[in-house]
Amino acid sequence: MMSKYAHRALEAEPSIGALLPCNVVVRQDTEGKVVVELMDPQAVLWLVERDDITTIAGDVRMRLQRVLDRL
Repeated sequence: MMSKYAHRALEAEPSIGALLPCNVVVRQDTEGKVVVELMDPQAVLWLVERDDITTIAGDVRMRLQRVLDRL
């Protein structure tokens, strides 16, 4: 699902590949609790300063937040 957003972003701005926030960290803290962390796409993609990219970043952020909320 997220790959369609990456594809849209790359079509709009081919150089954006280096900025795509595909980082997900799954780790166990010192108390044994599993922690999942995702990079906020809006935190980086605003650098491109294009409305179409900002829209894509907002859509992806919303979807990622829904995933985190369900965990």
